[in-house]
Amino acid sequence: MVGGNQSFWVMVKKELRDQVMSWRFLIIIILLLLTCMASLYTALSNIRDAAQSIDADDAFLFLKMFTISDPDSSLPPFITFISFLGPLLGIGLGFDAINSERNNRTLPRVLAQPIPRDYLINAKFTASLLLIGGMLLSLGLIVTALAILSIGLLPSWEEFWRIIVYILSSVVYVAFWLNLAILCSVRFRQAATSALASLGVWLFFSIFFAMIISMIGGATAPKTETATMEEAVSSQELITNLSRVNPSYLFSEVTTILLTPEIRTLGPLSMEQVVGAIPSPLPLAESLLLIWPQCLALLAGTLICFAISYIIFMRQEIRT
Repeated sequence: MVGGNQSFWVMVKKELRDQVMSWRFLIIIILLLLTCMASLYTALSNIRDAAQSIDADDAFLFLKMFTISDPDSSLPPFITFISFLGPLLGIGLGFDAINSERNNRTLPRVLAQPIPRDYLINAKFTASLLLIGGMLLSLGLIVTALAILSIGLLPSWEEFWRIIVYILSSVVYVAFWLNLAILCSVRFRQAATSALASLGVWLFFSIFFAMIISMIGGATAPKTETATMEEAVSSQELITNLSRVNPSYLFSEVTTILLTPEIRTLGPLSMEQVVGAIPSPLPLAESLLLIWPQCLALLAGTLICFAISYIIFMRQEIRT
């Protein structure tokens, strides 16, 4: 067992080395750094004005580094870049994980070694996941360090743990797209086909899914003249539940609750729920309870994609 574990981690180190030394990783790093610097420029340009207009003791000033944007600029905040480029990071690291080994005719030789067959796909996933975690953690620490230098204040423990949970949720979100790309890599023999399939799913959820939801909302919305409050809330809940099929929408709900503690609920509210509510930030524990279903849904999607790719890979013929 010890020798088997040692062989597995040797494969993980080999995959990490191959990923880091590739041109693809260099391009992804440059793209992430450029977009991160652009979002940081927007945040740093506006954070001082925000600090002067709010009470720094209870306004979660550090979290605004991740969410603040310039209304006069077209640059979105940091969280928007992660939501948009995170899927590209996962797809870029996983779309040729298995079929590249087939096309290079190295898969039979690797699996001819005295190691379990599933070590290969497990090592590729583990190496890519470690790489994603390291990249997102580094970006989060860069934003935090620049915020300290710019504001001159240290983050509170509440803000620190919210940032850590946000980074962990980002890793799970990117891991979903990584496993989807690995699934396409196992299913399709050509790397170009698996890349197009993965990008097609991402584009569908990023662009076309919102259009479909909007059409459904327009068709099912009650008439304004005769609609009651219950009918309007029910229609909005239907649209919200359908939107939660989209992993990007789930991730946006998670990031909104974590980085904007002033938001106390997700979805529509009736007047009875609004009256008497205290407009105060939620503590971290209650925020986690609020987004727990979304986090479980993202984790379940990640595990389902990996399980399907694992089963298909274990049943495939590997001989040339």
